[in-house]
Amino acid sequence: MHIALSRALRGAALAAALACALPAPAQNAVQNTAPPPIASFFANASFGDAKLSPDARYLAVRSGAPGKRDFLVVVTLADNSAKVVASYDEADIGEFRWISNERLVFDTRDKRVGLGDTEYAPGLYAVNRDGSKFVELVDRTGRNAGTTRGRKVLPAHTYLLPQAGAQDSDYIYVASANLDMGGELRSFDLLRLNTLTGSTQTVPRPGNVRTWMLDHQGEPRLATTVEDGTVTLHYREPGGGAWRALSSYQSYGDGDKALLPVGFTADGKLYALARSSGRDTTAVHVFDPATGKFDPQPVLVTAGFDFEGQLVGNRDKVLGVLFRTDALSNEWFDPGMKAVQEAVDKLLPATVNLLSVPAQGNSPWVLVRSYSDVIPGTYWLYNTQTRAMSKIADVRPAIQPAQMGRQQFVRYKARDGLEIPALLTLPAGGKKNLPMVVLVHGGPYVRGNAWGWNAESQFLASRGYAVLEPEFRGSAGFGTRHLRAGFKQWGLAMQDDLADGVRWAVDKGLADGSRVCIAGASYGGYATLMGLVRHPDLYKCGVNMVGVTDINLLYDGGWTFTNDTSDEYKSYGMPRMIGDRIKDAAQLKATSPIEQAARITQPVLLAYGGVDRRVPINHGTKFRDALMKTNKNVEWIAYPEEGHGWSLEKNNIDFWSRVERFLDRNIGAGASKQ
Repeated sequence: MHIALSRALRGAALAAALACALPAPAQNAVQNTAPPPIASFFANASFGDAKLSPDARYLAVRSGAPGKRDFLVVVTLADNSAKVVASYDEADIGEFRWISNERLVFDTRDKRVGLGDTEYAPGLYAVNRDGSKFVELVDRTGRNAGTTRGRKVLPAHTYLLPQAGAQDSDYIYVASANLDMGGELRSFDLLRLNTLTGSTQTVPRPGNVRTWMLDHQGEPRLATTVEDGTVTLHYREPGGGAWRALSSYQSYGDGDKALLPVGFTADGKLYALARSSGRDTTAVHVFDPATGKFDPQPVLVTAGFDFEGQLVGNRDKVLGVLFRTDALSNEWFDPGMKAVQEAVDKLLPATVNLLSVPAQGNSPWVLVRSYSDVIPGTYWLYNTQTRAMSKIADVRPAIQPAQMGRQQFVRYKARDGLEIPALLTLPAGGKKNLPMVVLVHGGPYVRGNAWGWNAESQFLASRGYAVLEPEFRGSAGFGTRHLRAGFKQWGLAMQDDLADGVRWAVDKGLADGSRVCIAGASYGGYATLMGLVRHPDLYKCGVNMVGVTDINLLYDGGWTFTNDTSDEYKSYGMPRMIGDRIKDAAQLKATSPIEQAARITQPVLLAYGGVDRRVPINHGTKFRDALMKTNKNVEWIAYPEEGHGWSLEKNNIDFWSRVERFLDRNIGAGASKQ
């Protein structure tokens, strides 16, 4: 690994960085009749991320160029000068953040290899904004932990915390994983790390801690342990001291009894989630660790949605939140930030505009990320004093908004009256009676996509398909009732919710009922196959990517095909939420795509990763072999180096090229020619 760039690459990097730093001239969108190339959706984006220094005098940017590795550059905002501070010949810059006005930390990744060919861990490094005082902090080879050049180098299983910390010194907190003999995660140690010397101090942990939370001053104050199916939240007073338990609840279920912290207030209390006043959804309340009680008056209610988000603030106070309802947006508690948001929204009226603030509260700069359903994202700098807006970069400059489909958040009724939220994306022009793809999210007990540009749905819309993405029962984020209604409903009521969405779209005149295909990954792949089993009258074809094909295989796929589903989830989560292997044996057999393969007569596209440990490839091979006994219209693709989804650009483009051809001959223009 080499920190220095070649002269030619350095020149290209600086040119790219300066182009990012300076405002770009406005251009009219080019109107093309041909659909956008697949690569414009699924190729690696050359622009990665941008972050302001604590004093907002500098902007750190992760960027790249075709055929080049992603590098880290720092732009001085006073004069728009740029300097590459980190780059490698055989790795890309990964996550990065400021830890002070002078210093950054970052890890690495390799976008050119799949999971099966990965040789290195992310590592961790620190460097000053001028490229000086570069220090390796965490080994990435798995071989060199110890002392290097008089400095301590931590083992490869050491990672950055999700929280940035105080950003006011050379110290950061990192988490170091503890694994059992079987390689399963047991806990994380929390280490206070000096980024100049590599020296560490270990924070005492109250048991098998899975997550840590820092307060507004960057000090560890909360620790979450998991033991025998029980989650316990531990708290300690400012300045250290002994940990004490605040709350305990079941690891898996609907979370009705959970104490879920969002972050600390400036006076040391907690923002946490609660269901109060008879609401089925969570809202943000203030929780007092001293009394163990919630303030009954909520700070923020997201009507119709569980609160999902994070605090936004500086060193002085919490300013607001970044949260998701139908879309991702900001809500500000601070009047000054409300005014800034209004000013930015007037300058960028066609997009949702997300604001990031620097750690120091006296800075005039904010970072803006704008997006919409037709715009993948654009980064801007806004000066609150001059009210000038400067463009940094487009996330996917090849995407032309005029060619994208419009998206809306809708709700329809399932057959039992349950309201099902969904995203509906229609091709540009918004025609009626379109061929439609039902795109099913994975999980399943998670949220699907939010309103905004999404590569998969927009790619399908650009090819002329309506796209429906239901938040079927069991999906998280829509209240306890909606989540709990999906327990033990794989292949049953969860499946009916998808079918009811198809019938709703047909009744509205949006979809042609004779040209509907179902598709999805992971659980979505399972739902694809069970859709073909349960509702052959609705679906003309199915696309299954890395899908579960038998619930019993999740419990035990054999020693050759072990999965990474934790023993804890198999013991406490799956029996309650999916099905018990013994008590629910008959149901699991009736809802197994492998067991029901002979009932599938429609064309099927199957795609799996050779080193997938979430849904190992034997899910695919066993189902393929069972299906092809009675159905010869099966297309099979395996990417040997991939895991649970595609990480390589070439495989993403290859897969979606196959999907394009598959859909065309079954429900698209090509279907009418056969």
